[in-house]
Amino acid sequence: MKFTTLDISIIVIYCIGIISIATWVSRDKKGHKKTTEDYFLAGRSLSWWAIGASLIAANISAEQIIAMSGDGYVIGLAIATYEWTAAIALIVMAKYFLPIFLREKIYTMPQFLEKRFDSRVKVVLALFWLAVYVFVNLTSILYLGATALNALAEIDMFVGMIFLASLSVAYSLYGGLKAVALTDIIQVVLLVFGGLAVSYIALNEISGGDGVINGFVILWESIPEKFDMILEVGHPFYDKLPGLSVLIGGLWIAHFGYWGFNQYITQRAFAAKSLDEAQKGIIFAAFLKLIMPAVVVLPGLAAVLLRPNIENSASVYPAMMELLPAGLFGLTVAALIAAIVSSLSSMINSISTIFTMDIFRSLKPELEQDDHSLVNVGRLTSLSALILAVIVSRPLLESFDSAFQFIQEFTLFFTPGIVVIFLLALFSKKATTQSVLVAALMSLALSLFIWYFFPSVPFIDRAGIVFICSGIAAYVISYLQGFKDNEKATNLDEVSFRTSSFFNIASAIIIMILGVFYATWW
Repeated sequence: MKFTTLDISIIVIYCIGIISIATWVSRDKKGHKKTTEDYFLAGRSLSWWAIGASLIAANISAEQIIAMSGDGYVIGLAIATYEWTAAIALIVMAKYFLPIFLREKIYTMPQFLEKRFDSRVKVVLALFWLAVYVFVNLTSILYLGATALNALAEIDMFVGMIFLASLSVAYSLYGGLKAVALTDIIQVVLLVFGGLAVSYIALNEISGGDGVINGFVILWESIPEKFDMILEVGHPFYDKLPGLSVLIGGLWIAHFGYWGFNQYITQRAFAAKSLDEAQKGIIFAAFLKLIMPAVVVLPGLAAVLLRPNIENSASVYPAMMELLPAGLFGLTVAALIAAIVSSLSSMINSISTIFTMDIFRSLKPELEQDDHSLVNVGRLTSLSALILAVIVSRPLLESFDSAFQFIQEFTLFFTPGIVVIFLLALFSKKATTQSVLVAALMSLALSLFIWYFFPSVPFIDRAGIVFICSGIAAYVISYLQGFKDNEKATNLDEVSFRTSSFFNIASAIIIMILGVFYATWW
């Protein structure tokens, strides 16, 4: 689709506006230089609405919009399971994990593991996350973002990646997490509005102008097989969403690994004014997850009727955007760019935090109190990570049919072990350093073994199997070491898991809504 002058103007205004706003919100008072707490944790000053918006903006990027629309096209509504069940994972994280993390006043997740175990566990997990963030997450975001720009405007893939990386750096490098989180509010508004606009136009097109409700009913009645939430054995995409495993199996391992123990996500909560504020923000994010399928999956479902001959699933969302009129098309492109650069900025901020606070500071203990130097190291790390991701993204992802599959496949080699480690760190007094290191090694080794020798096992089921085996291995090692209470164990008696009435009522509403969804489209 050709861009009109109006479309280009809207995109340019967005780019200039987001850089200007980020610069303004992250400005320093006269004579004040950013501390590590200012740069990496926004001075622990974020309100609930900033936390919730930033969580969604960090999560929803090109791999969600492009890839999940494509999966909606080929698989159907079942792919929305990733979005809807994530709301439950967020509730669990807010109620049971976050009170412990915030009490510790930590910057990073590896830092928590060092407090509970020792520096070896911290370094292992820090290096793992750095590798995944750079070579899996950053590369995927850049590649799919550039793919979208190529499809929409015929922009060269490499040029597209340079543009997205440069825009991300321009508004986040100086301001740190505060600039990222506060601008994420704008990014989420654009993202939701742009995605809903695509869905609205598509459904109205299906109904022949009789409205979106009629359009949705026609869509549902025309392709009922695409609305099955639980796939049966024998379904062509059963390997991606293996039946009831998505509700009672390995998908929860992926969710807790991502939403509960992932620096990329938890860093926003660490930056909250208080525990109550963080929990309100997470509930806000959980509500937003309920509507995300209307933004990222519904366009793909609509394309089954409107664009039935699309061969490449990555082309589904760009094809649906062609339905939009001038101006709205530009706004939706701006929304897509917003989703991409906000995720990029969030990711590089997490990379810089982990490298600076967990790796570099350990190597240079004399800089412990030199906040200015540490902040500059963080900025240099962010820039270096983006450059590396731009270089390696295309060779890594060109061979994969689905970037979303790429992310899930490779992160789940390690995620089961990570979940075991953190659950033991949080709730077990008897877990030892050796036991969790064995769990980490078991997770990688057994995942690779099943992946290579039993490729027919769905990766979600594989995650569940590996989680159980890694947990058993950790238990055995702890038992062989005496099964004694560890002096560094988390004292749960000092932690309150009570939540506000608002949190409890909101959680109940979310669970009831999900019950209706699954009862309707089981």
